[in-house]
Amino acid sequence: MPACFLCPDRASLAAERNPARHAVPLFDPAAFRIPPGAVHVCAGGETPVLRTQAAALERHAEDKSIGPASRPRLDDEADRLRARLAAFWSVGAEEIGLVSSVAEGMSILVESLDWKPGDNVVLAGDEYPSVVAPLALRRGVALRFADMMDPAAVAAAVDARTRMIAVSAVSMVDGRRHDLPALRGVADGAGAMLVVDFTQASGWLPIEAAVTDFAFSACYKWMLGITGIAVAYWNRARQPAWAPATAGWYSVVMAGRPDYAQPLALRPDARRFTRGNPCHAGVYAMHAAMDVLEAYPRGAVQRHVQGLTVALLDRLAAAGIASTTPHDAARHGANVCIAHERAAAIVEAMASRGVLAWNGRGRVRFSFHGYNDMAELDRIMDALRASL
Repeated sequence: MPACFLCPDRASLAAERNPARHAVPLFDPAAFRIPPGAVHVCAGGETPVLRTQAAALERHAEDKSIGPASRPRLDDEADRLRARLAAFWSVGAEEIGLVSSVAEGMSILVESLDWKPGDNVVLAGDEYPSVVAPLALRRGVALRFADMMDPAAVAAAVDARTRMIAVSAVSMVDGRRHDLPALRGVADGAGAMLVVDFTQASGWLPIEAAVTDFAFSACYKWMLGITGIAVAYWNRARQPAWAPATAGWYSVVMAGRPDYAQPLALRPDARRFTRGNPCHAGVYAMHAAMDVLEAYPRGAVQRHVQGLTVALLDRLAAAGIASTTPHDAARHGANVCIAHERAAAIVEAMASRGVLAWNGRGRVRFSFHGYNDMAELDRIMDALRASL
């Protein structure tokens, strides 16, 4: 697995700590609808919209309006996007499907499994609800919680009845980055699936999705897309017999008028995740996003954003402001988090000073992307000190 995925080499870490390397943005900020004069550091919540997405949505409107020729054109765009996403995640196009959200993808997966009384899943105690809720509402499934940063603790929590280890590649609470190969080893030892939410990683971190059995990601954060469309990955080598428990017209093979007296056949690839029409408007918006993300060498966005996260963590430490994010660049993502009981008020006060951070779950979260640069750290620190 490439060093940049989980454990950057020393040269990479040295580059991340080089301020000159991050003195200018990687992306052109003018390409985004960032409010004038604002420092936008809330990619972990919502990224600003690309200006090219207006033209992409206009193209969608034109293609949708041409009558019988519209549907083939819309579906061709969806398949083209699946191929681009597959390359982005280092997997085959037949393994990529489109869903409306991570919650929908997880629900389809959870509903498809033949759960038995006593089966259990292992998760982090602060895992995102879209991962936990489909499991928590499944009758008869026991939830077990472990520190996902400690593979030994996860190994101690699994047993012969563990069906799944479910984890976010990067925690949305504190920015911790999990060791997926180590968790893969624990899952294999227990005969369990490894299911990963890449939402807080995909778009800045090079993804090697084949380490998982199933994986999902929202597209409206670092992927630079919009809501209503998400990525679903099915590892067909690890789970060749998988089939959803429910279907729709899009997820089954249709050839002319259906004969419901005959068994319905599911699509042979990951399009079986998509029960109805995919979000075609989201597809077009994602093509504009992929135009940006694909323009940089693999690992370039990671090096840029982690140069900024490490520099901000250094400044917070020098100012005596505690962060819950691990300082080691090999163990954190593109977020820097500060736990505080007045988080909402602090974020609001910072916004009044033109620094757009994110609030929620009792923490202030700064999330960097390619449109940020080192010069913005002065404004972030000034606004944070004033707001604290």
